Amino acid sequence: MPTTIDPQRRALLLSGASLAAGSLLATAPLQAAAAQRADRQLQLASLAAAEQELARLVATRERVSGEPWNWGQTLVHLAQSIDYSMTGYPVPNSWLFRHTVGPAAFAFFGWRGRMSHDLDAPIPGAPAMDPQVPVPEALDRLRQAIGRFRGWSGPLQPHFAYGALDKAGYERAHAMHLANHFSAFDVGRAG
Repeated sequence: MPTTIDPQRRALLLSGASLAAGSLLATAPLQAAAAQRADRQLQLASLAAAEQELARLVATRERVSGEPWNWGQTLVHLAQSIDYSMTGYPVPNSWLFRHTVGPAAFAFFGWRGRMSHDLDAPIPGAPAMDPQVPVPEALDRLRQAIGRFRGWSGPLQPHFAYGALDKAGYERAHAMHLANHFSAFDVGRAG
């Protein structure tokens, strides 16, 4: 016996499928770009795991990067992202994006276990990162941002692309963001 779906539900299902397909297609160029640069495709599920990877990278003397920014700039960018989850992102994407494409992309990244995004893209509206930022200063800034986030009990601000996230969702988003950027740096020889 054939099942009928009411027209509203059909439209909702089709729009959801279109969004999911669009987000998958949107990540294809990013995956191709990642293949051209160093990409270890790290999967980090928590900030604790991200801190362990950070410690490995800090202990490494030789670092090869396909990253558009140097190590210090990358650390500042990551700290900015964590801080903005508590204080608010300077320029959010449109309401429509934050309620459709953004959450669909975040769900896809969560399903896949890792994020892939344009590593050249600064956070919209964030101050430019100084290419001469001392690495110890940038490293301290990231570690402090992680510590503030861990101890944060206030309301979290909507992500500029993904929209509203709870603390667990934000931790997952931050861990995947850190992993995506850390993937562009080789661990090389420790010493």
